[in-house]
Amino acid sequence: MERDELAAWLRLTTTPGVGRTSARRLLAAFGLPQTVFERGEAAWRACIAAAPAQALTLPPAGLQEQIDRTWDWLQGGSGGARHAIVTLGDAAYPPALLATADPPLLLYLSGAPQLLDGTRPFAPQRCLAVVGSRNPTPQGREHARQFARALAAQGLCIVSGLALGVDAAAHEGALAQAGEDAAGTAARTVAVVGTGLDRVYPRANEALAQRIARHGLLVSEYPLGAPPLAQHFPQRNRIISGLSRGTLVVEAALASGSLITARLAAEQGREVFAIPGSVHAPQSRGCHALLRDGATLVETAQDVLDGLGGAWAAQAVASAPEESAPSAARPSAGDEVLQALGFDPTSLDALVARTGLDAARLQARLLELELDGHVARLPGGLFQRLARA
Repeated sequence: MERDELAAWLRLTTTPGVGRTSARRLLAAFGLPQTVFERGEAAWRACIAAAPAQALTLPPAGLQEQIDRTWDWLQGGSGGARHAIVTLGDAAYPPALLATADPPLLLYLSGAPQLLDGTRPFAPQRCLAVVGSRNPTPQGREHARQFARALAAQGLCIVSGLALGVDAAAHEGALAQAGEDAAGTAARTVAVVGTGLDRVYPRANEALAQRIARHGLLVSEYPLGAPPLAQHFPQRNRIISGLSRGTLVVEAALASGSLITARLAAEQGREVFAIPGSVHAPQSRGCHALLRDGATLVETAQDVLDGLGGAWAAQAVASAPEESAPSAARPSAGDEVLQALGFDPTSLDALVARTGLDAARLQARLLELELDGHVARLPGGLFQRLARA
C-alpha cells in the first residue's frame, strides 16, 4: 500500500460521523478512497446522507499524525511479527468475512511473516471460533484449552478474542498443538481485538499476544491508538464469527458477549456449538439457552468436526478432554473422593456427608488431588473435579 492510498483510507475510516455503511456506499459508487475524495460533496450526497457527506469535507483532527504513525507501523515489526493492512477490495481479504452483512473496511494485521508474505493470510474454510466466559470454572478453562488443541490438530485455525478466561485458554490450546517452534503456512490461532494493534488489552495477556503474533495473527478493525472502549467488543464479535465456519461456546452467562457472537454466527449462516455444563453453574446458563434454541450439543472434538460436515466429518479425533487430560497420573476410577465430587462444585461438608471420611483425612486427599491437577479449589470453600480424571 502506498502512502497516498493509506492516507485516503484513514481519512475515510476515521472521520467522525461517517459509519461503515456510508463508507461502503461511497466505495461501491466511486471505487478507491482516492477517487471518493476527488469527487466532492455534491457527488457524495447522491450516495449518502447529508451529515456524513458534510463531515467528509474536512480531514479529521489529527489525521496527519495518524497517517505518520500507521505508515511507520507498517514499515516495522516487533518480536518476529510483521504488520500489514488488508482493505475491503484486496485479494487477501478473508472471503468468509466478505460474505457477511457488515464487513470491516480495513483489517490491521500483526502476525508471522510467512503468513503475511503470502496472498492469503487467512486459511479459507478452516477457522472455528471458540468463545466463552471471562470468569470460567476450572473445568471450563480446561475444556477450552483441550478442545482448541484437539481441533487445531485436525487443521482448524482457532479464532477468539484474546479476553481473559476461555478466550485465552483457547488461544493457548491452539498454540500448544505441535509446539510453538514449528513454522507453518497457516495460522494456528487468530485473535480479534477491540483496540488498536499497538496496544494489548487486557495487559495480563501481553505475553500471549506476542506468542500469537509469532505463530498466528492479531486482527483489529480499529486504528492504531484506539483504546479498549466498551462498544468495541460487541462490534468485534461479528468479525470473530464472520471469519469462522462455526462458533463453539464453552461457558457463558446469560448476559454475555459470547452469546452475541453465537447469535451473529447464526445470523451469518454459520454453525453454533455449545458444551453443556452443571445446572448449578451460572457460567453454563448461556450454553443451555443456546442448546434450547437449537445449537448443536458437543461433548467431544469429533462432535464439532461432524457438525462442520464435509471433509472434517471423516477425520477421526479422540475426545478432547480424554486426549488432553492432565499429564499427572490419573487416580483410579474408583477413587471415592472423585466419585463423591461428581463434576459440580461441592463443599467440604457435602463431601464429608457423602464419603463418611473425617474432615482432616478428606482435606489431605483433596490436597493430593489438587496438586496432581485433578481437583480445583474454588472461592467459597468449594472444590471441583477437572476434566475426566
